[in-house]
Amino acid sequence: MGTSVFLCLFVILLTGGSPAGCAGDGGSASHSTASTAEKPVLLSNIADAEAFVSGAEVAVIGFFQEPESPEASQFRLAAGRIPEVPFGLSISPAVLSHYGVAANTVTLFRRVHNDRRDLDMNSKDIDAEKMTRFIRMNELRLVTDYNPVTAIGVMQSSLQLHLLLITDKMSPKHPERMRKYRAAAELFKGKILFILLDSNLKSNERVVSFFKLKKSQLPALAMFHGPDEEQDVLTLDEVSVERVQDFCNRFLQRMQKKEDKPEEKNEEL
Repeated sequence: MGTSVFLCLFVILLTGGSPAGCAGDGGSASHSTASTAEKPVLLSNIADAEAFVSGAEVAVIGFFQEPESPEASQFRLAAGRIPEVPFGLSISPAVLSHYGVAANTVTLFRRVHNDRRDLDMNSKDIDAEKMTRFIRMNELRLVTDYNPVTAIGVMQSSLQLHLLLITDKMSPKHPERMRKYRAAAELFKGKILFILLDSNLKSNERVVSFFKLKKSQLPALAMFHGPDEEQDVLTLDEVSVERVQDFCNRFLQRMQKKEDKPEEKNEEL
């Protein structure tokens, strides 16, 4: 999908700069403070690799010829910096062939999109810092916590519909809201990208006002369609699976009607 004005606005509002600046800052986030290398899981066959990928919302595999190569060492350093993401390593020619990659490739698998992102270490000077930034930018999940780093992945997402739950993460009701929001997200996997926006962060105030919302109106849902920047907002007393589902279905139906209109005009001609 093309970079929409709205999503660029998100990055600028959150970083105080440009999208490129946002990407550059990703590697220096708090996640990169760990210095101890963490050994990834060794994946010696295709069955192990497939089970590894399917077992997590986001999974990363490093494909190498030698397990102790300089590139593999940098991969281990990156793994140590992102402990919450499972890392696997494979030197099996069969596994590399199965995924259609060359040696010295880092691949991030995203279950929410049923897709992947490849980072070729052969053509660029890739180190642990750049690998960490690549993973942080692209680790879109069933519900993605919006921040200046994941903003890049959101902009590059193949999903053109984005739903934001704008809510205060410090609220005692937040865990229950998230449980219901995640349950709704399961119903729209591959159709809508579900995003969480913390209204408690001062850096998000402009984004909230972009949707013409006030804190007194939260929590709220905001839907945005990238190509034409059409949007809709629903304020909530409380989050429920049914209300999220109904809001999403109504927006999808509206978009379908818009797509059908040009076809009707062409038939009349």
